[in-house]
Amino acid sequence: MLRRKPTRLELKLDDIEEFESIRKDLENRKKQKEDVEVVGGSDGEGTIGLSSDPKSREQMINDRIGYKPQPKPNNRSSQFGSFEF
Repeated sequence: MLRRKPTRLELKLDDIEEFESIRKDLENRKKQKEDVEVVGGSDGEGTIGLSSDPKSREQMINDRIGYKPQPKPNNRSSQFGSFEF
């Protein structure tokens, strides 16, 4: 393998400005998200994420990914159709 001299990187003013703008955007998003959580927490929704109940955690994950499980019917007519015995 060929060895080469290390490349010198220079920090430019444009790079610093871009970094600062991205950092401010991320901070603003974080503040907005915290504000939404505080508003949701007063309704009782914010506490769902903090509870250790596995059902609420599972429900939160299902909501996040858009999965809506259908309950399984337990009666015989649903298992075998509309047959008459």
